[in-house]
Amino acid sequence: MIANALFITLAVLLALGFWLMGELKFFIPYKAVLLHEYGQILLIYVVVMSANLFAATFSLTRKFFLKDTGRKLSHLDKQLHFGDTEVPAPSLEQELD
Repeated sequence: MIANALFITLAVLLALGFWLMGELKFFIPYKAVLLHEYGQILLIYVVVMSANLFAATFSLTRKFFLKDTGRKLSHLDKQLHFGDTEVPAPSLEQELD
């Protein structure tokens, strides 16, 4: 779940970065001055934005991909306790061999 959220966050940040590189071509002559004067502020902004984007992505994936997990797990737990599973649980003797 965390890996998926991180992957989506990185994809969105890369897409945003490439889009901004295309839109802000007129800043190329001022690149050194901008990075020297505002580099730390830009870095803090990118870190905060990526953390917020990761948190939003993580919460949305939890909301939509773990919709009925509790009900599904209780159903599986009932099957295991009643022995209705097709795959039997391994016995201790098989684990020792």
